[in-house]
Amino acid sequence: MNLRLIGIGAGVLIILSLPLAGAIAGPDFAGQGDGKGGGLLSSLGLSHASGAPDGSRPAAQPARPGPAEQPRTDSRCGPELSAPQGLEAQTCVLESAGQTWGRSYYRNTSGRALDAVLTVMGPAGRTVQIRCAVGAGDEPGLCETPRGDSAGAPEDYSAVAEFAVPDEEGRLLLRSGSNSPGPGEG
Repeated sequence: MNLRLIGIGAGVLIILSLPLAGAIAGPDFAGQGDGKGGGLLSSLGLSHASGAPDGSRPAAQPARPGPAEQPRTDSRCGPELSAPQGLEAQTCVLESAGQTWGRSYYRNTSGRALDAVLTVMGPAGRTVQIRCAVGAGDEPGLCETPRGDSAGAPEDYSAVAEFAVPDEEGRLLLRSGSNSPGPGEG
């Protein structure tokens, strides 16, 4: 056996095990006395980090706070529609935490940039409208109105997105609505 090779291997093993030894020893190892207790064993619940001399396990710690829970978003969407020129769209009315807004998902493979106008209509003649530039390409995109305080029931709202060629004529290519009938539904 080559003793030199065994000696080098043992040295490498010792060097690689030092960080693990520090994690097991806890924060007081190598002068890291931060007073937080811990180390690998306590983080796994295998030591008595509370300092109980009888070796009993510490009381359960409260769960760490996670990300804030997001409010539920309800949506009413019309069908996915497509135009022969290479445009697909679906338009929805969304509601969450007392706010309502419109969103239109689209994919423009027509080879040219388009204009979109998204309009949300609510009770008592309330209307919100936004214009969106629709770039050419195969990547999906979305156009969304600002959120507004809800007034009335969710079914009192509807949204319509109109996609047109951005020229003098503004030729309409596709109209997609949140309550549009699906293909073959009249």
